[in-house]
Amino acid sequence: MSDEKYEGIFFDYFITIYDPRQDEKVKHKMIDVIFIVVCAAISNCNEWQEIEIWARAREDWLRKFIELPNGVPSQYTYQREFDVIDPKQFAKCFTQWMKDVTEMSKGTIVSIDGKTACGTAEKDKKAIHIVNAWCSSNKMVLGQVKTEEKSNEITAVPELLDMLFIKGCIVTVDAMNTQKKTVEKIVKEKKADYVVALKSNHETLHHEVAEYFADAEEGGFQNPEIQYYRTKEKGHGRIEERCYYYSTDIGWMDARKDWVKMKGIGMVIRRVEIDEKETIERQFHLGSVDKVKDYADAVRMHWGIESTYWSLDVTFGEDANRTRKGKAPENLALLRRLALNVVKKDKDRHAKRSLKAKRFTASLNTDYLDYLLSINF
Repeated sequence: MSDEKYEGIFFDYFITIYDPRQDEKVKHKMIDVIFIVVCAAISNCNEWQEIEIWARAREDWLRKFIELPNGVPSQYTYQREFDVIDPKQFAKCFTQWMKDVTEMSKGTIVSIDGKTACGTAEKDKKAIHIVNAWCSSNKMVLGQVKTEEKSNEITAVPELLDMLFIKGCIVTVDAMNTQKKTVEKIVKEKKADYVVALKSNHETLHHEVAEYFADAEEGGFQNPEIQYYRTKEKGHGRIEERCYYYSTDIGWMDARKDWVKMKGIGMVIRRVEIDEKETIERQFHLGSVDKVKDYADAVRMHWGIESTYWSLDVTFGEDANRTRKGKAPENLALLRRLALNVVKKDKDRHAKRSLKAKRFTASLNTDYLDYLLSINF
């Protein structure tokens, strides 16, 4: 892809972000600042000072794409400008970009889950909590919404769903977000299916499902409407076996009328053996899917988002970052997810390298940085 075409496509996605600064005080275009920070984040920069150092070293390369009439901005400019960007507008641009670069085939698992950015906490203020949508097929973040604390996820999830393009997908949420209105939005507005976790926040329903599977287990799972699927994984001294049971025998449940398109109930028995010590746990779910394989994939892949959280903390230094004021923490959180997605898109040139190694390579080699940009924008 040519530089000219790349520049146009990047600008098409992010140039609509409103710049509230006074024109007479503006030395650097908002879109130029965003472009520099995005490229620096791809190139192994996690802090404002690192971004300035990188940009000064790569000024000639940057001028292939942007004019920089007043030279390279300082670290304070990046910090100030990311504090005035409207996070919701930034997130909307991000989501549109992901829609265009992500293949979302029927049955793709989209997991919704929250992560706290621990470094943003202050004495009189809790750390920001980001609710993320994660695509299982490419292990990329599709969108985010910020809440002030974990308990507010219930209101944030519908807002995040509004941003997503997930027709035909299977959406998963944890027990906190298993809400009738959320399920209704998934089915009616987003034209998707769901597998949602069930715990004691729906006490009666949880008890009914647990009792149903307890009786079925005692009887040896003889009911033909209970489908079965099993996975077993070994590695590093750990053995994990998961047995999935999914039943469409729900005519007896009054609750099925309250949950839009509910088709089945599920149980997974998870056995983990480490150093000859075994733990067993059971989890229960409601679903609009027909087959146990779809149920099993949804449950297993939901927790795949944890690997992305690990990458954000270890590779991108999210928890270590101490940016706390204004809109900057939320915008930085989205920036990290944008950079992570860009680097993960490389399935060819350096596919076997870790995310950390790919970022380091991009910091040293502008040809590789050009390649990453070309396959993303």
